[in-house]
Amino acid sequence: MTKNKASKNRMTVFNLTWPIFIETLLFMLLGSVDTLMLSRYSDNSVAAVGVSNQLISMMNIMFGILSTGTSVLIAQNLGAGNKKMASKVATVSLIINLIFGLTLSAIMYFAAHGILSTMGIRPELMKFAAQYLQIVGGFLFVQAVMMTCTAIVRSHGLTKISMYVTIGMNVLHVILDYIFIFGAFGVPVLGVAGVAISTNISKVVGLIIMLFVVFRNVERGFSLKNLTPFPKKIVKDLLKIGIPTAGEQLSYNVSQLVITYFINFLGNEALTTKAYVQNIVMFAYLFSVAIGQGTEILVGHLVGAEENEKAYKTCIHSLKLALTTAFSIALIFGVFRNQALGIFTSNPKILAVGGIILVIDVFLEPGRSFNLVVINSLRASGDVKFPVYMGICSMWGVSVTLSYLLGIKLGLGLAGMWIAFACDEWFRGVLMLWRWRSRKWESMAFVKKGMISQES
Repeated sequence: MTKNKASKNRMTVFNLTWPIFIETLLFMLLGSVDTLMLSRYSDNSVAAVGVSNQLISMMNIMFGILSTGTSVLIAQNLGAGNKKMASKVATVSLIINLIFGLTLSAIMYFAAHGILSTMGIRPELMKFAAQYLQIVGGFLFVQAVMMTCTAIVRSHGLTKISMYVTIGMNVLHVILDYIFIFGAFGVPVLGVAGVAISTNISKVVGLIIMLFVVFRNVERGFSLKNLTPFPKKIVKDLLKIGIPTAGEQLSYNVSQLVITYFINFLGNEALTTKAYVQNIVMFAYLFSVAIGQGTEILVGHLVGAEENEKAYKTCIHSLKLALTTAFSIALIFGVFRNQALGIFTSNPKILAVGGIILVIDVFLEPGRSFNLVVINSLRASGDVKFPVYMGICSMWGVSVTLSYLLGIKLGLGLAGMWIAFACDEWFRGVLMLWRWRSRKWESMAFVKKGMISQES
């Protein structure tokens, strides 16, 4: 009986993970297609869009405050058999994230030049960067609602739905990229603006489809009546999960912005090299991202059902799988580094520096797997503060500090900074595994089986 249950558990992990894997792969491929097409337009456009996307990623983290909390609370409530409360969580998160998204969209549109100037972006990149940030940033509210919808359907275990929507979005985006960047079918050549416009159109279409699916097939209990009386406890729990989680991710992105500031001193080629390498190495941690998110959903359900031993073993099993896969893929990129970089550029300096970084990345990716899998499991169980505190200490004390010392002071450049990233990932990863093994998370669940949450 135990063997059958374990087999069922692994199959559940697989069923949750493979659609997320394909969805994440498609998003990553989409980013690579953007970079590849823009590289035919100009290297400066690649560097400029890379910088703007860092800012947009930071905004997405802010939306993640609620969508992350949504995922955990819905999963735990469903695991505990409380579907009505799960619907209330979905309603609250959608409304608040829409309002928040509209606010940040306005800020990105009107303050784009000022924000980029503060970052110290080079004058020759400003036009492209500001153009992209205003167009894509002005539609951030679409991404805010989309992230919440994705969290809702995934928490119900319906990971295939968002996968299918993503497939459609990506096909549309690639077609529009080609038309707008290169002026196909008589359309004016729009370059960077074309990439931004195609991004927005594909996201709007995807959101319309996702909202239809959520309201019709997933959350039939969705109603504005769930906001009366105002659900203070739900909002409190969403923020209790989301703020620390967003704090960790925000800290990471701000530290990356500081490091980007350091890279500015190395020149435009260094910025472009980083953009190309990141588009390659993200495929090395793709599986870890997918299995981490799939494991988070399952752990949330198991913790809500008070099946802590299953939750513990699920995380460890997922971690072993992610470590093995990430190392294997990174090793392939390390061996075939010139061929991988050659897809994007023929610049000998970029090929030389990028090749060294891909070798270093072979040692970095296994460390990243710890954080992608174990942190998600800790969060799903309700243990959200420890990863934040340790993450902030490591990101700034290890990653940023060593990036400056190795990359700038000791003159190792981008390679030195990648060594710093590896040290950060491994230091945090080992700490996260120690925390999971301590099992302190077992007493931190937000929902108990059979208990109906009362609103205050």
